Amino acid sequence: MENEEQLAKYLFQLKKLRRDKNKVRGAAPHKPVLLLAIIEGVEKGDIISNRIVISPELVLSFKSIWSKIVFTNHSPNFSLPFFHMKSEPFWRLISLNGATIPVTSSNSIKSLRSLKDALAFAEMDKALFSFLLNPISREVIKTELLDFYFPDTKDRLIISDGDFASQLQDQVLNNDRFTYAERIAELRSKMQVSDFEEEVYVRSGIFKREIPKIYNYTCAISGLRIESTINAQLVDACHITPFSISQDDTVGNGFSLTPTLHRAFDRGLITINEDYLVQISPEMTEVDSAYSLKQFEGKQILLPENPLYYPLQENFERHRRECFLE
Repeated sequence: MENEEQLAKYLFQLKKLRRDKNKVRGAAPHKPVLLLAIIEGVEKGDIISNRIVISPELVLSFKSIWSKIVFTNHSPNFSLPFFHMKSEPFWRLISLNGATIPVTSSNSIKSLRSLKDALAFAEMDKALFSFLLNPISREVIKTELLDFYFPDTKDRLIISDGDFASQLQDQVLNNDRFTYAERIAELRSKMQVSDFEEEVYVRSGIFKREIPKIYNYTCAISGLRIESTINAQLVDACHITPFSISQDDTVGNGFSLTPTLHRAFDRGLITINEDYLVQISPEMTEVDSAYSLKQFEGKQILLPENPLYYPLQENFERHRRECFLE
């Protein structure tokens, strides 16, 4: 009985969200979409605590849900509802080491980056989050949100083909680097700075997710692979040419490395030659140990099963020419 009353209290709050209202566009859909994205994160096991952190997965889920059920002329800006949800009684922003969250003159958030730099996490009421963990009450909350805020488009949420997430994944996996760079340039020219920043953040998240998957979560140089029942990722998606230079998040510009080897590669201490063999910089001096980088000299790197996903030699050639310490 007590739980039913508490759930009813939260359902009332969730249907009374404070939202910006515009005569032309109508009420802003951002907050209910964010809540639906959080619910999806709980369903997938990405969100396991009432401390909600900003992640590429959450931003991608927000934008993917938005693309299916929002058809008003609002901008799908993730940082806005994550910040402004603080006006709701069940949501609190916890700053990072006492940092002040920078806001605009209209008391809104400046950008996703400024929010991430100042924020440790958002804290949802534990009681509300416990309802989200329970499949039955979670479905009740999800249904109420959809019925109340998106009655005309809620059925589109089950659509997966061609949605925002699958489109971006397809571009990362299947675009050539020139097509991808042109797309990034086009988005930069058309989008507001804050929206473009979120777009790049999500695309980077897909790159970081897909590259380890392509390499079976194995380091391409050391062969390290850990299987765990928890989400313990021990290999990184390494850009061969930094995104800031290449504007390239496609698979041909990446391979999987452990964090230590990732740093060594980025600093030019190791590189990959035209035969996909490891080269160690002669400028490096290290103490002999079981963890020595020199043990990998001349080793063939692991390559994906699908040749279409091989890292491109022109990217390694640039790394050898511009980064490698010879």
